[in-house]
Amino acid sequence: MATTGSGQRARHGARPGPARQDEDRHDGDRHDGDRHDGERAGDGRDESRAERVDRELMELLNELRVALPGVQFLFAFLLVVPFQQATERATDFQRDVYLVTLVAVVVATALLIAPAAQHRALFRQHDKEDLLRRSNRFAFAGLCVLAVAIISAVLLVVDFLFPLALALVTSGAVAVLLGWLWIGSPLTLRARGAASGD
Repeated sequence: MATTGSGQRARHGARPGPARQDEDRHDGDRHDGDRHDGERAGDGRDESRAERVDRELMELLNELRVALPGVQFLFAFLLVVPFQQATERATDFQRDVYLVTLVAVVVATALLIAPAAQHRALFRQHDKEDLLRRSNRFAFAGLCVLAVAIISAVLLVVDFLFPLALALVTSGAVAVLLGWLWIGSPLTLRARGAASGD
């Protein structure tokens, strides 16, 4: 039985026609364009835009796992404090500092858990890039509020055990340390990178 030309080409592995070659070339162009998105972004990775968003979102969620245990530990400590007998001799200032610390811990917890909660709530909604932007803002705001909670907790504990002047100096030193390590140093490095054109 005679076979058609197309059947013979398919059986013998002949090269596709011009139309197929153009389609392959355009597919390759689209693929290469997607792959180059990551390189143009300056991260030096050979990945598509979607792959980059997935990676950055997973990196962010993994980073939040480092911060959350500390927030949870501080929250648990603050929940136990009011039930201690020693709090009966707490001053009005110490009670005010306790309230600020408790509220700051609650807000920090909400902000740091928000990315994971929204990631689960928006499952398969094709909103990952917007989710990544929001989550980055939530995480940064959560760390700033967490710094306030840590500073207030140090102020509360040191003031309860030592004179107020020492408590203010100690909490001030902690504020400078956290402010530089968490905000000042990264923003300085970011500004240097922008100035150098990286």
